[in-house]
Amino acid sequence: MTDAPHFRLSAQSLLVPGRGVAALPRLDAFLPEIGSVERRRSPSAATDAIAGWGYKPTAKHARALAEKRGLPYIALEDGFLRSIDLGEAGTPPLSLVADDLGIYYDARGPSRIETLLEDGGWQTPELLARAEAAMQRIAETGLGKTNAAPPFDPRTLPEKSRRRVLVIDQTLGDASIEGGLADTGRFAEMLETARKDEPDAEIIVRRHPAVAAGLKKGCIPARSLRGVTLVDEEARAADIIAKVDSVYCVTSLAGFEALIQGKDVRCFGMPFYAGWGATRDEIGCKRRTAKRSTVEIFAAAYLLYSRYVDPISGEPTTLEATIDRLLHWRMMADRNEGHFAAIGFTPWKRAAVRNILSGPRNSISFHRSVITARHKARATGGKILIWSGKEDAETRDALARASVPVWRMEDGFLRSRGLGSDFHLPASVVLDDRGIYYDRHTASRLETTLEHRALPPELTARAARLRESLVAAGISKYNVGDAPELTPVPGKETLLVVGQVEDDRSIERGTADIATNLGLLEAARADYPGAHLVYKPHPDVETGNRKGGIAEADLDRLADQVVRNANIDLCLGACDRLATMTSLAGFEALLRGKPVTTYGGPFYAGWGLTEDRLALDRRTRRLTLDELVAGTLLLYPRYIHPPTGLPCTAEEIVSWLSEDAPAPGHKRWRWLRALWASVSGKKPVLY
Repeated sequence: MTDAPHFRLSAQSLLVPGRGVAALPRLDAFLPEIGSVERRRSPSAATDAIAGWGYKPTAKHARALAEKRGLPYIALEDGFLRSIDLGEAGTPPLSLVADDLGIYYDARGPSRIETLLEDGGWQTPELLARAEAAMQRIAETGLGKTNAAPPFDPRTLPEKSRRRVLVIDQTLGDASIEGGLADTGRFAEMLETARKDEPDAEIIVRRHPAVAAGLKKGCIPARSLRGVTLVDEEARAADIIAKVDSVYCVTSLAGFEALIQGKDVRCFGMPFYAGWGATRDEIGCKRRTAKRSTVEIFAAAYLLYSRYVDPISGEPTTLEATIDRLLHWRMMADRNEGHFAAIGFTPWKRAAVRNILSGPRNSISFHRSVITARHKARATGGKILIWSGKEDAETRDALARASVPVWRMEDGFLRSRGLGSDFHLPASVVLDDRGIYYDRHTASRLETTLEHRALPPELTARAARLRESLVAAGISKYNVGDAPELTPVPGKETLLVVGQVEDDRSIERGTADIATNLGLLEAARADYPGAHLVYKPHPDVETGNRKGGIAEADLDRLADQVVRNANIDLCLGACDRLATMTSLAGFEALLRGKPVTTYGGPFYAGWGLTEDRLALDRRTRRLTLDELVAGTLLLYPRYIHPPTGLPCTAEEIVSWLSEDAPAPGHKRWRWLRALWASVSGKKPVLY
């Protein structure tokens, strides 16, 4: 489902002469009814409309060109649910409005949203129910236009028994002030009115953080701020609004966000949501004669006027999907907050680190030693981040003495189409603030989740769908290899034994007495003497990149067949059982309904789903397969969509691996591209 605007632009060839507007990603998807979008300075013979950024000074050239040529002018602006970070930071919008009559913030003339609200006729029960549900979700989650700010510290406004009135300042020069039939003087008048009408209330003035920092000027004079509670820190507007009883504003969008929360709102200007009876208005607009509820205003603004495009698919999408996306991204931004002093990252991996940890309130520095990383983490109140594969015993001891938080990063379970040792950047990673999933000696974040966290039915149902799509698409961690020439022997169980990289940390930290491929093969042969034993070497060992080979004489003695350079999915399909030390192939076998025997302590062992030769006493919970999948693939990893560099879902990575992921190419060029991304130091704009 996609949200089509209630009105269609009639232009077939739209000129976008402004560089900033022309550079907007997905502009064609935002304007699907337009035949072609011309990104040039001057009209062509086919041009039948010209677009610019609203009615702001930056659109002066576009408006003048439209007037000179006698062509319609279409005003483009950010939608009301825009992004995580700010547009000034270069963050592209997830929603846009296109208005061929005016623009929503300019009440000096009609606009499409004003016409929608005045004329009505679109208010079906289905649409209003949908608007009510979306509005309630926005109210509960506190989403706003931009969502870069952190949660509001409740200690700033401790609970009190008396009423609280929030007075919202705006930055000087905000185009919506003049467009809203107001001027700077209205702000001082608004504050004085609040004092007069609410003498017993606590008056709180919310200034823009840039005003408090001296970077911009506000509209409320400093001399008028005596005796009020100032809230200047960067924080989510919805959190502050939730603390008050009434809101006074001129034209700020925060006034409508207060209406969404059910607050009393008094307007001293004429924003798009005023003049319809939902607010107390100090001025009027003769064109606005209809009475509309907050739900109707929301439906007109967020469902009929705004357009949404999915940043991953690049296709038009819905308000509800955009809410989901922003909530996911905001959660990632919150988790990424603070400074990361990173160690153990080769230059080509640093691009992946910057992608995964991108956010409006974080920073990253790379270090060569625990000592310098610890110093930086202490100085910034941050944390050390280490690529877990580089954590040897000496480093582990040094980290334990660092007295700062330590997070570990490792490849995720749906990684790429190609090997990490061939410089393929990961599409998923895990970040663990407790340990790491392959270390059986400590309880990782994954183990804690699987042991203690509630896994509700809707989550496990999603996990079941994900598992089914993974199996149907034949997806594994690396997605490499050829079809194996594996022929079952009638009357014998086909036992697939998967080798591993022997100097990998998962062997060091996840095994006990059996820690080599030869030892695994000997144990499997002893435990399953009548099986048709098929040995599959690890692909990194096959390419010669890593350690773990077995002598041919031992292979001849223990294995009935060796499959080399074979695709693991096809091997799993042909076997009856899998045996492993700690390989992820065991988890992939479980996904496909195969019995698994473990000789180490992998993350998927100990939950009642595998036959384990090693005791794992901390793991006492008995899990279903889909509960294991939910914790492992939905809650633990982070996913980055390789074509866009944007945070995404597990399902979107499955889709990419199934359809769009490129086949492995020459590793030299991948290494050079990744190295350039690292040394350029350019921070990706993800949100």
